[in-house]
Amino acid sequence: MPKQSKSNTSLLWITGTSRTGKTSRLVTEFCTWVRRQLLKPKIKNPAQNLASAILVFAANNQNRRELSDRLVLAVEGTYPVVCKTPVGFITDEVMLFFPLIFEELSLKAQFPLRLRPETEQELATQLWRNQPDWQDLCELDNEYRLVRQTLDLMQLAGSSGVPTEDIAVILHQGLSGLDFNNAQSPLWQRMGELLLLWRSWCLDRGLLTYGLIYELYWRFLLPNPNYQQHLKSRYQAIFADDLDDYPAIARDLFDVMLDQGASAVFTYNPDGKIRLGLNADPDYLAGLATRCHQEQLTTVTDNLAIAFADMAVELVNESAYLVTAPDTIQSLQTISRAELLRQTAEIIIQAVQRQEIKPEEIAIIAPGLDEIARYSLMEILCAKGIPVIPLNEQRPIISSPLVRSLLSLLGLVYADLGRLLDRDAIAEMLTIFSQRGQKSSAQIDPVRAGLIADYCYKVDPEYPYLAPVETFPRWDRLGHQATQAYQEIVSWIEASKLKQQQQSFLTPTILLAEAIEYFLNNGSSLSRDKLAVLRELMESAQHFWEVDRRLRQNEPSFQTQSNTVAQFIQLLRRGTITANPRPLRPFSAKIAGVTLSTVFQYRSSRSSHRWQFWLDSSSPLWSQGGAATLFAAPLFLKQWKGKTWMPEDEYAQDKERLERILRDVLARASTKIFLCHSDLGVNGTEQTGALLPLVHAATQYSS
Repeated sequence: MPKQSKSNTSLLWITGTSRTGKTSRLVTEFCTWVRRQLLKPKIKNPAQNLASAILVFAANNQNRRELSDRLVLAVEGTYPVVCKTPVGFITDEVMLFFPLIFEELSLKAQFPLRLRPETEQELATQLWRNQPDWQDLCELDNEYRLVRQTLDLMQLAGSSGVPTEDIAVILHQGLSGLDFNNAQSPLWQRMGELLLLWRSWCLDRGLLTYGLIYELYWRFLLPNPNYQQHLKSRYQAIFADDLDDYPAIARDLFDVMLDQGASAVFTYNPDGKIRLGLNADPDYLAGLATRCHQEQLTTVTDNLAIAFADMAVELVNESAYLVTAPDTIQSLQTISRAELLRQTAEIIIQAVQRQEIKPEEIAIIAPGLDEIARYSLMEILCAKGIPVIPLNEQRPIISSPLVRSLLSLLGLVYADLGRLLDRDAIAEMLTIFSQRGQKSSAQIDPVRAGLIADYCYKVDPEYPYLAPVETFPRWDRLGHQATQAYQEIVSWIEASKLKQQQQSFLTPTILLAEAIEYFLNNGSSLSRDKLAVLRELMESAQHFWEVDRRLRQNEPSFQTQSNTVAQFIQLLRRGTITANPRPLRPFSAKIAGVTLSTVFQYRSSRSSHRWQFWLDSSSPLWSQGGAATLFAAPLFLKQWKGKTWMPEDEYAQDKERLERILRDVLARASTKIFLCHSDLGVNGTEQTGALLPLVHAATQYSS
């Protein structure tokens, strides 16, 4: 248990709602601490000492980069600032001190290898399929969701300091009220047992998942006296921003460090709690405030929450009627959603053209962004020269023709992959690989590529191949350019196939790299979004074969290389691996454009804009956790005391989340909000969500 003491002047707890200057206050305290250290008697290497003395935390990677930049500028680069996310720090510590862990657990001494989530899903599925009752379990839920939810339970337990052995009991206690016929009870028991099997399987092979990393840290590393001594000698101060988004075990770490005499500055937003339901335990972290000197910040910047947040909450809770919203809140109402998207874009276009506002001062946010809305808004706005920046947009990399073509190439080089190929894929590959440069047209156009695939692609489950162009009776009509380009592609494939047969070390990662160099000129002429997709493909391939190599070390007769390649292709085709097609380069100027985002991503980025457009304002998704809430997440909060989770608890949780969203997002708009409502949603159903009273209370927009 942490020591309970009176507030300490060396420990500062800064509370404030959104846009009240909490991070700026933390930066100020950081500068003060650094200056104080520099005034102390000189030591041999002050820069190195300071760099290792301060532990800086941010809630997520984007916030981490921004906070790190602010701190470096604030101290004028006097020493390097190392800023981590909680999961990043815990992962690094488990990797660094893994010898302490495998000694205590009597594990085989081997360097740990962290699994990416999609690889974790794949390997867990393969392991659990060997269980005799697996098909029966899958009848209670579809296989993919069953595996994902089971693995998420381990992550929830690990981040909250709950042993994996207790998961089944927690599910029985907490979910019995939702399972009146006890139909799910066997499933919950088996989920716990499957996770214990999975944990043992991973530890035997030195494989780590996020859930396992969390558990190893709080259960074996953090209590270790040797490790605690290392913490004490390495860090003298903690600066942690947005504690309301941290996992429970982060508080356990902070308590240990504070007990050892570290000074600290924490910031906390009661209207934040963005990751509540995704491993965060804000109420438990808030308990640190009792150890600190507390400082309450009030609003320092003008925003629409000041005048409208309380009224908005009352309207949504139906405790206020016949209320008119201020003129800064306007509604845009249409019957169809297509018309709503068009009118939303038109308002932005007109305002930008009148120079009433700049594109970068506008944000379009929605509870969920479907492809129709994303495509429509980007097409309409970009056609008028207004750039659109999707915020942390994640699309499956298999949606890229470049990736699909590279995978088709693998199917032609490696044996036994013919069932994963078809003529359309071959035709696409020919078109993509005959294009030289970003702006030049393909030497084999889609029509010629289709003809070649029809006549020259020879279907064979074991050894599919591309026959000589003369196989096509009218090959002379293809033209010189297309014929030459095709022959170059065939020659490269045949040479690579021969090399692969002669050299067993030619892994698919090497083959993909060589193909990118040969056919795509190493990406030198590709756009940023295509480069991002190729980078994610190569990182995924490299990770996949690192894991494959580790498994072969433990199981020499694991499987053939062709089977592994087939698994990799199928993994990508399931769409679980994504890439951000418009990454921000750290050394280039930030692109100025209209922000397009989901509510969750917008709040996570902690952005603010003059104008906000709340798309689908009356959608029921505004009041639902959706993908931002993991299965059974409330049962793994420290405040849960074993009470059965009931539908009314779910309702209360959704209500509290919606109130926080309203206050938080309103505080991030300074001038105007448009509530964009259509009577019919994307699927044609009537829109009657929780924010509909706001739409009716707002002034209707008129151009």
